[in-house]
This record gives sequence, C-alpha cells and structure tokens, in this order.
Amino acid sequence: MLIVRHLSIREGVRMEKDDFKVTPWEVTGDVDYDKLVSRFGTSYLTDDLISRMPGGRENMFLRRKIFYSHRDIGWLLDSYERGNPFYLYTGRGPSSGTHLGHMLPWIFTRQLQEMFDVHLYFQMTDDEKFLFKEQLTLDDTRRATLDNMLDIIAVGFDPARTRIIVDTRDISHLYNIALRVSKKVTFSTAKAVFGFKNSTNIGSIFYTAIQSAPAFLGSDIAGTNVPCLIPCGIDQDPHFRITRDVAPLLGYNKPALIHGKMLPGLSGGKMSSSGNAAIYTTDSDAEIRKKVMNAFTGGRSTVEEQRRLGADPDICPVYHHYEFLLEPSDEALGRIYSDCRSGALLCGDCKKHLLSKILPFMQKHRENREKARDRLDDFVFRGGE
Repeated sequence: MLIVRHLSIREGVRMEKDDFKVTPWEVTGDVDYDKLVSRFGTSYLTDDLISRMPGGRENMFLRRKIFYSHRDIGWLLDSYERGNPFYLYTGRGPSSGTHLGHMLPWIFTRQLQEMFDVHLYFQMTDDEKFLFKEQLTLDDTRRATLDNMLDIIAVGFDPARTRIIVDTRDISHLYNIALRVSKKVTFSTAKAVFGFKNSTNIGSIFYTAIQSAPAFLGSDIAGTNVPCLIPCGIDQDPHFRITRDVAPLLGYNKPALIHGKMLPGLSGGKMSSSGNAAIYTTDSDAEIRKKVMNAFTGGRSTVEEQRRLGADPDICPVYHHYEFLLEPSDEALGRIYSDCRSGALLCGDCKKHLLSKILPFMQKHRENREKARDRLDDFVFRGGE
C-alpha cells in the first residue's frame, strides 16, 4: 500500500494506492519514483538545472538521475550565482550499523560539498531512533551514533567545513529553534503528515521540530538568512515539507531539497537494516561474497533459457548496484545492461564482476573507517561555527 502525504499548514491530504508504501520510517514494495514526484508535489531535476551546477554534468549521481527530484533548486542556484553562499544539511538516524544504502546519499553530499565549496551540518538523530523504536535504549542509540560517525568521516567530508551534530549532546544549540518551529505546527498537521495516533508518544510528535532546526541553524549563527540545501532520500521529504511551510512564518528562507532514489537491497526492495540483504561496512569479504552470490536477479530459470531470451536488468538489484554506486563509466554500464538483455552475460558472472568492484570499495572504506577513530574531535559541533 502506498501512503504518501502532502502537507500544508492548513490541511493534510492522504493518498493511497495498492502497490508500495513510502514514509520517513518505512519503504516497501517496488517504488515508482515518478508517482512520488506527482504525489509529493516535487519537481524533476532537469538537465538545465544540472548544467548550472559546477561539474554537474560530470557527476554520476546527477547524470544518471539517481538524484532526480527537487524543491527550489532553481531559486538556490539563482542566489548562488549572485554570490550568496549556502550550506548543506543532511543526517542519519543511528539505530544500527551503516550499509551501502546509507552511504550513497553521503557520498553525493560530499560531492556537493566539493562542487560548491560549502559547509555541512550532519545531524545524528539519536533521539529520533530512541523515540520511534520501542526496543532501543539511549545507550543503544549513542553506541550506534559513535559507530556511524566513523563511517561518515570515512566517506571523506572536509573536516574544516563539516560539523556533526548529535541531538542529545548538542540539544542546547537546537532547542530554541525547535521550540519556535513546534509552536507553528499543530497536532492535526503532524497526524496528517505522519499518521500519528492517540497512542503515539509525545516525543515522536515533537521530533520533527528537532529535525527542522539545522535547516535554520546556519542563519541563526550568521545573524542573517543563509540558504540551505538538504540532500536526502525522497522518503524523508515529509519531514522537510513541514520545515518549508514553517520557514516563512519564522522569517527564514525555505530550505531547498534534492531527492535521491534508494539503493535496492540484494533481495529486492529498498536496502534495509531489517534483514533485506544489506551490505554493511563492517561485513567481512566472506560475508559480502555470500550476500552477493545469493542475491535476487532478473535472470531466467535456466542457463539455456537465459542465453536464448536474455534477462531483465531493470528489476535486478545486482545491476542497480553498478548503476547507483559502483560503475562510474556509462559505457561499461551500458555493456553490462545490453549483455544482460541479450543473454551474453549470465547472472553468476555478473555477480562475480560486481564482487570485483565492491570488495576493493569496501576495503578502502574500512581502512578510512579505522583512521576516523583518531579524527572524531575534528568534526565536533561546538556552536557558533
């Protein structure tokens, strides 16, 4: 069941269709990203907008429309071209280890930081996971926060321009903004957007005000309105529709958003921390081999049938791992696609080739992750920066 909710401060609208479901906390089924643009009321990221970004046409995620939807990117670029700086804001809800699906938007965010030479606030929402996952304690989420921070730093963000905000640690810098946001959002609006019930704990209801705060933090620190760009998975858009509707009521610019598609898990569907064949940064090479070689594919029942009829890369998560993350060459990606379609490339060989890409990628990340243990203090948010 698809549940997508469009927000205005005055009313919430709920729309459903019996095929997939997208919320900030759950994504199930075969997501139709075109339908999400229509249902959420976002805009497609056009080639013209991409060409206005420094190196935009060369960026794999933009060129392949892995990041494909937006809110107010045109306005942000107009401001940037007039010489006005902006900053980036993204985040992570730490409840478990980091997998490739988490890393994809982080890598893109790092590339945006490099393209525009801008600062980044990276919010660790340990409070969110404590509130929304009944089984987790604050100690659990704090341990996950530290573990996830190693992966964030390992991605390669600039320590001089990146500050990691941990909600429970840095709440004094967020709370005044969150209070002002919360005063403008009614319970009926929160219910309409997120489906809250009378049994929902009051911390969960208040939480979206905390997630809004970094979108305005840069302006409060600067003492003037500073535009903010939020790269995120499109499943997180409902949180920021609230943020955008509240912004002018508090005297801020609406943050711009750029939305990404979600890396499929190796068993199909969004890569998930709840057993959907996710590849974790702490997995051994043997564990990664096992997951890849057991992955769902778009192949046929027999080798003979596949050689004769070909396979379907469009439904294959193995192919999507090339497309979304691990094959930067469009020419090489095109050969994988056409050879799969024609039956020249069998699924076993395709998986082995993927391993030749993914194992070195993960080895390098693990090395950077170990080095990050000595760099945590470089990314601490201390307020006023």
